[in-house]
Amino acid sequence: MNSAAPVLHYPELTLAAFPSGMANLYGDKAAVVDGDTVCTYRELDQRSGAFAAALRDAGVTERDVVLLHLGNCIEFVVAYYGALRAGATVTLVNPLQPGPGLRSQIIDTGAVAAVTQPGQLDTLTAAASGTTVRTIVVAGLPAGVGRGQFGFDEFVRGYAAAPFTPAVSGDDVAHLAYTGGTTGLSKGVRVLHRNVLANVTQMIAWRAGHEVCATDDGGIELRPIESLGDRGVVPGDGATVVVSPLFHAHALINMSFLLLCGATQVFAGRFEPGRMLELIETHRATYITGSPAMWHAVATHPDAATRDTDSVRVVSSGAAPIDHVTLGALSRAFPSASVVEGYGLTEGTCLVASAPLTGSVAYKLGSVGLPVFDTEVQIRAQDDSGAVLEAGDRGKLWVRGPQVTDGYLNHPEITAQQFVDGWLDTGDIAYLDEDGYLFICDRTKDMLIYKGYNVYPRELEEILVSHPDVSSAAVVGREAGSVGQEPVAFVVPLPGVRIDGDAVSAFVAERVLPYKKVRDVVVVEQLPTSAAGKILKTKLREQLATAAT
Repeated sequence: MNSAAPVLHYPELTLAAFPSGMANLYGDKAAVVDGDTVCTYRELDQRSGAFAAALRDAGVTERDVVLLHLGNCIEFVVAYYGALRAGATVTLVNPLQPGPGLRSQIIDTGAVAAVTQPGQLDTLTAAASGTTVRTIVVAGLPAGVGRGQFGFDEFVRGYAAAPFTPAVSGDDVAHLAYTGGTTGLSKGVRVLHRNVLANVTQMIAWRAGHEVCATDDGGIELRPIESLGDRGVVPGDGATVVVSPLFHAHALINMSFLLLCGATQVFAGRFEPGRMLELIETHRATYITGSPAMWHAVATHPDAATRDTDSVRVVSSGAAPIDHVTLGALSRAFPSASVVEGYGLTEGTCLVASAPLTGSVAYKLGSVGLPVFDTEVQIRAQDDSGAVLEAGDRGKLWVRGPQVTDGYLNHPEITAQQFVDGWLDTGDIAYLDEDGYLFICDRTKDMLIYKGYNVYPRELEEILVSHPDVSSAAVVGREAGSVGQEPVAFVVPLPGVRIDGDAVSAFVAERVLPYKKVRDVVVVEQLPTSAAGKILKTKLREQLATAAT
């Protein structure tokens, strides 16, 4: 189906234009707040320009790869835009990545420079030994401690943001974001400049009602799209509290979207729900985004009932499906906000679908909304026929739009399987209703087959979290011989509550067909989650496998 009009105009820019364009729009407004340190839009332009000049002097040139091995900090933002201004490609990595995985990513990308922090410097130094990395910049150190190492301020000292336009285009790779995708193998997604520009443009139109335009002098301006009206985000106003890691696509693209809208990024550091609520109140946050696991913790924290959260206009949830209990709790914690789900994936840059932030279109509970502008989705049969299914039928979700990326680095065969004629196989099971709203059922790899029937864990998880004793839940399959896989529930009890596993199993059984019944309930203190907030079902499957041996 096609999303609603209008068809958007996508400016022929690269991300190298962002810092100067944003500085012209917002000047001395705070761009990033990290503890007591503030970086204005003008300073971000100057600092990222100086970083770009220093990289060029260090021999980094167009299409070279710069690895960002950082947690959320001002230096991350400076280095990200600075590397792009130098014409380089950025590769993103979890700073907690163990040495072997880090080394594999360095070799896979051929990175020539890296930016890190003192806490993980030794891991990076060991992983980079004997590779293509020749320059290491360390945020938080006054000077480097070895050949090719520099403190961040030392590296840029004496450099200024000289006028320089790198010889790259929208078809060049802006960043390489590593993801397991649908295969479980860690792969670098080739996200082009035009993909990021397109997705940010879509997000600004969808959530702020403005279009992104290039000016005659190569700058950027935002113009209201009269037919869209108020969409919740007001360019030039507001703030957001950032908890999700910037090395993940969801947070990274939201950063560019919100910075281009003039929203101050307030870094919260290590996630703690009470601290986040305090920052929301202190900085009068207007737009906040995160994962379901994070929102559950925030909405059920005691401070949610006492903090002033009236400034918040939008609460956006992504990275994984959100349950209806958490959605209800968020509505109570943020009474002045629209609480909306969105859907996206790294292979689609970030956002594919979202509930529109406008009162003229209904929001449907449980739906991830409508495809954003210029985005098509199809639900195809799960067999090899590729037949497009009717409304209400569950099947594989395929996506086409300007945000669909360029495939996987060094994996042509997997790219050819998942990226076909402009369409992307997302690896998700979904359906469309009669109004075109998208509902995500499960990951293809999470779906179970029991006695020939498809069992969708998310459906069971929605029921489990509605039990009065259950705080959160995840369902995975356990091998059961000839009958296939049987669903097993991992549940976290509410504080001070003792869970009766048999009673929870009976609660589910009363609400589902017999083949969907939960066969076992495992009570745990917490569910394992990734840095991006996704529940790590692989860990739960490993726990079941270990228990079976």
